[in-house]
Amino acid sequence: MSLKGPIISVEDDEDDQYLIKDVLRELGVSNEVLFFSHGKEALDYLLTTPEQPFLILCDVNMPMMNGLELHSQIFHSEFLRRKAIPFVFLTTAANKKLVNEAYEQSVQGFYQKASSFEGFKRQLQYIIEYWKGCMHPNSFSY
Repeated sequence: MSLKGPIISVEDDEDDQYLIKDVLRELGVSNEVLFFSHGKEALDYLLTTPEQPFLILCDVNMPMMNGLELHSQIFHSEFLRRKAIPFVFLTTAANKKLVNEAYEQSVQGFYQKASSFEGFKRQLQYIIEYWKGCMHPNSFSY
């Protein structure tokens, strides 16, 4: 995890992409935000980029490769596991089964999107502040 690395948003809804971008701008987050419409697109990027992303924010229900499938691919890739990129689900779809599946894969967070702008803004603020202050395997330079 690089505090200055890009935030990866895997979200197929363009309105939600706009909302995420707008909220992060309002919060003063200076990290570049890269948007991907489905998991396959994000996975291709993650497997080929030399960048060390700061965080992955991912929807669950998407075409081609859903969020759980993406997280599983990341979890089973030694290359991506070594990058230790925090992976947080941020989705409207939330139920006990999905949450259990996500945590069985060792996801680092699962949030149901707040229904109000201010609530959503608070969620993103908490997520960003937590990961900016968290010790992490890639926090140390050797």
